[in-house]
Amino acid sequence: MEKLVERVQGELMPEVTIESVDPQNPVQVSGVPKPWKLLGNGNYAAVFCHPEYENYAVKIYAPGRPGLDNEQEVYRRLGSHPAYAGCCYAGSDFLILERLRGMTFYDCMKRGVLITEQAVRDIDHALDYARSRGLHPHDVHAKNVMLRDGRGVIVDVSDFLNREPCTMWEDYKKVYYRLYKPIASRRTVPVPRFILEGVRKGYRLWRHRRD
Repeated sequence: MEKLVERVQGELMPEVTIESVDPQNPVQVSGVPKPWKLLGNGNYAAVFCHPEYENYAVKIYAPGRPGLDNEQEVYRRLGSHPAYAGCCYAGSDFLILERLRGMTFYDCMKRGVLITEQAVRDIDHALDYARSRGLHPHDVHAKNVMLRDGRGVIVDVSDFLNREPCTMWEDYKKVYYRLYKPIASRRTVPVPRFILEGVRKGYRLWRHRRD
């Protein structure tokens, strides 16, 4: 772990640029040095990996974006659970996490990969577990949950200390059971990205007006 920390601080962070242009959209990332790879980017931070440390993911927060201390506390409360990564190291502006492999529900829909009902139930159970640890699951949606060998895992817990009510996962499940499952049980087809993005933006607007 010490060597990985040294590479994060000496190779990755001096070169990479992470900008939060719009708090409602993913951060913008540039200047990723080889052989580091960008695994994903959310509204607060970006996640990277190094080929020599494939079992770990490095999450770096954009300058000015709060939340790292809260996320570290969330991982402390979660402890060890099969649906969540573990936090292996916490720096001043980055975390080193166990790397969860799989495909997000969003990418499953985009590629036509079946999202199993077991995976949906796994997410429900994992969220109940988080609540039992004094946490408040928040911002759980198709880009933050993943299908791994037919089972469900949660890849972003950064907002689990947020006490504001959040119905995103319950809203997703309604769509899953009322629309996705009846269709996918007969045939799974890829959904174009522009449709998924249109639904995402429309849902965000609907939530804003509803709240």
